[in-house]
Amino acid sequence: VFFFFKQKTAYEISACLVGSEMCIRDRLLKKVNFFNWKKENNSHEVAVVRRYHLQDREDYTRYNKICGIITKMVNKLKELPDNDQFRIKITQQMLDKLFNMGLIKQNSSLVECAKIPVSAFCRRRLAVVLQRLKFTETIKEAVTFIEQGHIRIGTDVVTDPSLLVTRSMEDHITWVDSSSIKKKILKYQNKLDDYDMLALSLIHI
Repeated sequence: VFFFFKQKTAYEISACLVGSEMCIRDRLLKKVNFFNWKKENNSHEVAVVRRYHLQDREDYTRYNKICGIITKMVNKLKELPDNDQFRIKITQQMLDKLFNMGLIKQNSSLVECAKIPVSAFCRRRLAVVLQRLKFTETIKEAVTFIEQGHIRIGTDVVTDPSLLVTRSMEDHITWVDSSSIKKKILKYQNKLDDYDMLALSLIHI
């Protein structure tokens, strides 16, 4: 990741706030109710945590920080000329990466990158992807199945519900062959033949 942009220190920023700018800043600060501001932001966090069943609230903080870094990078890239080769190269690399991760719908514009919300990361969590793909009815149920070892991606069994699933990984999500849940689903769908029954019984021996 390309964190090549120098950030101003708190001292440099505060040194710029002189004269009338200091007065404007003070007037604005008086009008801001920081208690309500914190409460409103916290309520949004709580809503996201509940909706996507985040077991660790620190995940929300991590996603939020990454969104901030991406936004800063986009703003810095926009400051460069459109035909600047460095801007073109880094822009394409970032677009491809974010698109492959499933965080943006198209890899053609920086505009989408600057608008990536925390929920975009939440939607790529394995538990959420399972629910969207109709493996389970709820995200909570998906979390339970993952932690119990019922899900694999490719040949690897995954037990971490917070795993971020890329577009390519999504095509290889399936039930573990020995999963009792898989057996119940196949039986319910009348797709469990004698060969499947024999295979499942041998696995449990």
